Amino acid sequence: MKDKRSPSQLEAVWKESDMAGGRKVDAMVMIMRTNGCCWVKEGGCTMCGYREASMHDVTEADLLSQLEQALSRYRGEPFVKIYTSGSFLDDNEVPPAVRERIFEAFSGCERILFESRPEFITEESLAHVPKTVTVALGLESSDPEVLRTAVHKGFTPADIERAGRLLKSKGLGVRTYLLLKPPFMTEAMAIEDAVRSARFADAFSDEISVNPLNVQRATYVERIWKRGEFRPPWIWSLIEVFRQLSGTVSARLMSSPSGGGASRGVHNCGECDECALAAIERFSFSQDPADLQVECGCRDRWEAYLRSEAMLGTPADLDRGLENDLALRE
Repeated sequence: MKDKRSPSQLEAVWKESDMAGGRKVDAMVMIMRTNGCCWVKEGGCTMCGYREASMHDVTEADLLSQLEQALSRYRGEPFVKIYTSGSFLDDNEVPPAVRERIFEAFSGCERILFESRPEFITEESLAHVPKTVTVALGLESSDPEVLRTAVHKGFTPADIERAGRLLKSKGLGVRTYLLLKPPFMTEAMAIEDAVRSARFADAFSDEISVNPLNVQRATYVERIWKRGEFRPPWIWSLIEVFRQLSGTVSARLMSSPSGGGASRGVHNCGECDECALAAIERFSFSQDPADLQVECGCRDRWEAYLRSEAMLGTPADLDRGLENDLALRE
């Protein structure tokens, strides 16, 4: 089917809340259509479906048209987030002249955020980046084997640490992304990995965003999820990660789960999902562990789930397996 999307149009633009200057502020988020992440040519990451926002032969004129569209929606928000399907500092996605124009257009902002793979973070690429910028780094895990086999990230934790320390040395902000529950991990393993990874990232990060895996379309993770070999993490697991980390790291801890409460995203029993996600949002701004207090009977079920996974030695979706077994018996 022919792609009818226009390369001169943004993929999406919306408003949300985030932090700037130590306070909660309005932020404008824009997702640009670009020529795509360079890593897709090598197979891409196992969980990433953002290649859907990529196109071919996107020109500088197209990107500038997208910028004008964003500016028509801009209402002076102090924080602007600029996402592409890969790396903002990759010249193939965002040419230097376009980056310069974007920085100029939002020169009055308190804070600008974009993402980049570490290979594009160099002395040269940072030479003209304003000090208002925060660069988001997709570390995902501090375990090199997890990055290589479960995520297929194409770089090592050491590569991210180098990039993070270089950004800090230039007076730029660093937001590090961690992936809660990469494929092949049990729930308990995922909690342990996220906590360990956050402590690794703390040395070079201003913020650590723990992102529960969301099953995106046309990905390897979607295939194993459909076979019942993977369950997205429980919200209880995300809460547990923050409880263990609270007060032990200097970076701001945060999470804004994509697909929260849905079967493809981080979820609990369905009854408490909304209040549990609201608790995560409150904590992301307050950093007060008291905000993580949530009551629901399914917490006992989550604890039993952890024990069952450990006993069986499998990350398969045990709930779905039990449901299928009961259906066959009826």
